[in-house]
Amino acid sequence: MPDTLRMAWTILVIAGLLEIGWATGLKYAEGFTRLWPSVITVILMIASMWMLAVAVRTIPIGTGYAVWTGIGAVGTAIVGMALFGESTAALRLVCIVLIVGGIVGLKVLSSH
Repeated sequence: MPDTLRMAWTILVIAGLLEIGWATGLKYAEGFTRLWPSVITVILMIASMWMLAVAVRTIPIGTGYAVWTGIGAVGTAIVGMALFGESTAALRLVCIVLIVGGIVGLKVLSSH
């Protein structure tokens, strides 16, 4: 894999992790009624989207956006279970695994 593509994928993964941060921050910001959680959430949103924009200069937009939202969705669901007592029902976990499979599939297919 060329260094440019490797860097783009690294940036995309970081952007996805930042998406988990801002999505979780929405809970703590309580509808943007709490100042510092809101400020942190907005900063994470901007950083995440900026990094997504940088990554999709190299990675196809469909793949990049799907991976970014997938990382955010899976990570936020896991954070919700760990921090907020959200359901860990077997079918919910199966769905999360399916999303992860889709992310991995997009990564593998984009390498060809």
